[in-house]
This record gives sequence, C-alpha cells and structure tokens, in this order.
Amino acid sequence: MQKTIEKVYKISATVDKVWEALVDPAVIDEWGGGPSKMDSKVGTDFELWNGDIYGKNIEVVSKSKLVQEWFGGDWPKPSIVTFTLKNDNSNTILELEQVDVPDDEFEDINSGWDDYYIGPMKQMLEKKD
Repeated sequence: MQKTIEKVYKISATVDKVWEALVDPAVIDEWGGGPSKMDSKVGTDFELWNGDIYGKNIEVVSKSKLVQEWFGGDWPKPSIVTFTLKNDNSNTILELEQVDVPDDEFEDINSGWDDYYIGPMKQMLEKKD
C-alpha cells in the first residue's frame, strides 16, 4: 500500500452544496453512495454503499476539509482520503487526495472516483443548481 491518487474537480455548485453531498446521508444516497451512514463530526464511523466502504472521520473543517480513514474488503490498514473544498466564484474546486491505496486495487479505485463517487455527485449537484 504505497500509491497515491490526486484529482481536482470543478463543480458548478456552491461549497455549501458540495459539503452537504459529502456528509449528509440523504444527499449521499441521492448521488448513489447509499445506503450510507455519515455525518460531519470527528470520530464518527461511516459507511458507504451499504458498508462496502467504511471508516472514520479523522479531521473535519466545516465546508473546507474532510479527512477520513477508508477501508474496503480486507484491507490490512486504512487508506487516508482528504477532500478539500475551495470557493471559485459560484463554483467549487474539490481537491481529492487518497494515500496508501492498495496496489492491486489502484486502477479500479482511481477510476471509481470518477465513475461512482465524485462523477455522480457532480452530475447531481449541477442538475440541481
């Protein structure tokens, strides 16, 4: 587990809306990450996709930064995922960093961010605004 994924997304929605899509289980379920358990408190255990991905919030700066320990399958240690949000006029720049990605799952996880997580979230948010 040594690989890192770094991605930057421009989302045509406010920082408030993007933050909500990261931490509100009802909104997560709308873009396809559900059924989910999530909130915006440090120390909270979370689940996405009915527990296929799970972990803990380890740092929360409201509407700015969310750092989580992620587990999937039988990973021996967590992968650390950091979402950083920046206001860009009426858009949001979402910077994603995932460290300690399991080598044998790197390609699937890398494309999964676009296909199953940020991609669907972006589509949902841009239809609403």
